[in-house]
Amino acid sequence: MAKTPRTWTGARTPSGLKRVRSAERRHAVLGPRRSAAKTLVKTALTAATNPVEGVDAQAALIGAISALDRAAKAGAIHPNAAARRKSRLVRAVNAAGVGTAATSSHVAKTIGKAAAQKAAKARIAASKAGKAKGAQTAAGKARAALNKSSRAEAAAAQAAAAAKAEAAAAKAATTVKAPAKKTVNKSTTAKPVATAAAQPKATAEKKAPAKKAATKKAAAKA
Repeated sequence: MAKTPRTWTGARTPSGLKRVRSAERRHAVLGPRRSAAKTLVKTALTAATNPVEGVDAQAALIGAISALDRAAKAGAIHPNAAARRKSRLVRAVNAAGVGTAATSSHVAKTIGKAAAQKAAKARIAASKAGKAKGAQTAAGKARAALNKSSRAEAAAAQAAAAAKAEAAAAKAATTVKAPAKKTVNKSTTAKPVATAAAQPKATAEKKAPAKKAATKKAAAKA
């Protein structure tokens, strides 16, 4: 027995029927996003061309741009189509003289400097916490605390060793070495005395032959 009647002109294969069902689901989800974006764009154009009391044209423009961005992100419309529609909408509003402040489709948030710094610090802390390995579990926290304590102990030991070495160097620099006593060698000192005593004797002995020779010469002349 056939699953579809003979007069059916649509899909018949299981894959084709599944594609029809998925398309219906996508249409049910994405259709309201497309229609909401179109409605907001129309409202923004109407508020710009025909201002009505109680309707802010600038707020309507921002809402329409946000709706187009959300629809493009969800896949309801193509991103290029969303960009084209935003550009045309902004130009139309600027031509009407209402949206002079919104010259581009990008709406920047105005926050204070302190709030911006606080948000940046929060983002940095969150990224560091996310990058930390095992910080989410109790065992990971225990390991992190142990590593922190061991690093602190190592740093303290290194600082103590450096202080000890510096104290030892200072002590060595302040201490003065005692002068060494000169040892007197008796044998070396006795030799010069002996030579000095013996030197006059040797000279006397040398002079004696000279005198004898002189007396001999004098006797020969006589």
